[in-house]
Amino acid sequence: MDLSGIKMVVTDMDGTLLNSNHEVSSHFFDLFDELKKRGILFVAASGRQYHSIIDKLEPIKNDIIVIAENGGFAVQNDEILVSTPLNNDAKQEVLTILESVENIHPVLCGSQKAYIRNDSKEFEDKLKEYYTEYELLDNLSEFDGEILKIAIYHHISSEKYIYPSVSHLEGKLKVKVSGENWVDVSSPDAHKGYALQKVQELNNIRPDETMVFGDYNNDLEMLALADFSFAMENAHPNVKKAAKYSTKSNDDFGVESVLQKLLAH
Repeated sequence: MDLSGIKMVVTDMDGTLLNSNHEVSSHFFDLFDELKKRGILFVAASGRQYHSIIDKLEPIKNDIIVIAENGGFAVQNDEILVSTPLNNDAKQEVLTILESVENIHPVLCGSQKAYIRNDSKEFEDKLKEYYTEYELLDNLSEFDGEILKIAIYHHISSEKYIYPSVSHLEGKLKVKVSGENWVDVSSPDAHKGYALQKVQELNNIRPDETMVFGDYNNDLEMLALADFSFAMENAHPNVKKAAKYSTKSNDDFGVESVLQKLLAH
């Protein structure tokens, strides 16, 4: 595997760059310094809110490209590259469907703030890990501001308890099982692949110059845009099937081990 031509490294956050405690390793920051010295661009691509990604990568926030909300929002050098909102009719349709689904927590995700129902303190505590800027509302259906996606949480399994209720929207909307507990519904063009393709075009970087790491179904489109695509050992079977290469788990420094090989050239 010849990594000498890599000009951009793209990684998902949860289950990929972050360990199971949602932490970035100090070793990664050391490796990032070397990437920067070589002029290799770094992209953090996550279903997380923009502010949450920046909080995790605070020491390097001014030197990275951020793809947030599963590709619905992307920023480079304080310039918004992508903003793909979900139209209001679609938002209302999804919220109506979710009214009949038990034990779930919908989140309206705006570019700067998330909005949740004010009826669950337990979920609010969970939300804080992924959304640092949020507001409590009495009724999500009455919110008329711009949102990028609806994220839906189930404490046991998103694939089993949420996805079957919204899977019929696939095609009209982008419906992604984005984690063990999360399903995201967004505009058809609001996905990590769409945003990454914009980033590649703007920076004149080809797929054979791109390295991508991922672990869940919301990473599939961006993995397809890199000749050097890596599935984490802890990845969903779909991701392992789609990626060209594999690496160790997020708790075993899977991203860092590949970056070490990249920087050994």
